[in-house]
Amino acid sequence: MNDKKYLKFIEQTFIKYAQINTRSDENSERVPTTAGQVRLAKLIVADLKALGLENVIYDEQDGYVVAALQGNTDESVDPIGFIAHLDTADFAAENIQPQVHANYDGQDVVLNQAKGIMMRVSEFPNLRKYRGQRLITSDGTTLLGVDDKAGIAAIVTALKYLLEHPEIKHGPVSVAFGPDEEIGLGAKRFDISKFNVKFAYTLDNGLPGQLEDETFNAAQAKITIRGTAVHPGDGYGLLVNAATLANRLLSHLPSDEVPELSKERGGFLLVTEVKATIAAAQINIIIRDFEHQQFLAKKKLLREIVTQLNQEFTEPRIKLDIKDQYYNIKEVIKQHPYITQLVLETYRQLGLKPIVHLFRGGTDGNALTEKGIPTPNLFNGGENFHGPFEFVTTEAMLLTSRTVVALLGEHLRQSRA
Repeated sequence: MNDKKYLKFIEQTFIKYAQINTRSDENSERVPTTAGQVRLAKLIVADLKALGLENVIYDEQDGYVVAALQGNTDESVDPIGFIAHLDTADFAAENIQPQVHANYDGQDVVLNQAKGIMMRVSEFPNLRKYRGQRLITSDGTTLLGVDDKAGIAAIVTALKYLLEHPEIKHGPVSVAFGPDEEIGLGAKRFDISKFNVKFAYTLDNGLPGQLEDETFNAAQAKITIRGTAVHPGDGYGLLVNAATLANRLLSHLPSDEVPELSKERGGFLLVTEVKATIAAAQINIIIRDFEHQQFLAKKKLLREIVTQLNQEFTEPRIKLDIKDQYYNIKEVIKQHPYITQLVLETYRQLGLKPIVHLFRGGTDGNALTEKGIPTPNLFNGGENFHGPFEFVTTEAMLLTSRTVVALLGEHLRQSRA
């Protein structure tokens, strides 16, 4: 699968998909939340059909593209699923200009000569690992969309390879490409009745050889504050400053439980947005923790802070709404050891160093696991996600695609054992 034909195909496929603005919008009521995701979904449908895949659908109700490739063996093999998401993160995504740096030299990369935007090895030392490969970046003014269009391109390329090489025996496989993963909505809406698999893998972030079988527990808190605006000259006993209340609330948050000071199993409270005037204020906070009890404790802390501040007024002025977004998949995945053992054996066969570790985030696999399809995360080969310095190499994407094919082969072999 290393020949120039598939290198060219996966690179062209990724660039074609990356150029479409699929940034999701948490304030939208439509499904998917943005028109660009619909455009990409329908393009993928056309591409899969052009490859010769017959069982391809786009469901307008949940925004998912689902396709199935029947097994080409008479042996009984449990069906496997692979998933990648259509949307990109909350960062500039209009007029994306992918740039291919062929035979990358391992040095600083000029992303945008006119604007003086550089990606420096001193800031991103992992760049050196990709010397000699075909490095793909944006022009530094937008994200690139590696998360997760690299995963999509890898799955599409794997299907192309399997269709063109029927001598490679495998069991049934289903693939799904869904919207609004970045805002935690897509997989919650997914009608899994059309995704006939026993277990699945997301190809979302991560480096070759990684297997992520544990994620955060996650929630989002929305806080609204009602002030009373009057002329400040007449404010004594009357004026209630919502902006000041917002500042006081924020001052009660633990200063050491923030992303910039947490790593490994450390959780955090992250203030993502503050809007405030005298009359009204709004604060958005995301809550993350691997440990369930600590996750509950963080939510309890927010409630206690709000209750304490509200006691200063004859009627509450601060309203707190907390919604759980997803839960750690670890306990479910542990109940199905074959799912991880299959991946680790596949990695060893490919000469990859297996690295099982936790994922400081979440994927569509959280919702799918909760719905009864255990779904850990593999990798898509990219780095520096969610910003202007995203990058991936053509070779890394093709390795992801090779991993999908190899995993199907290993699954058949183990089913025979």
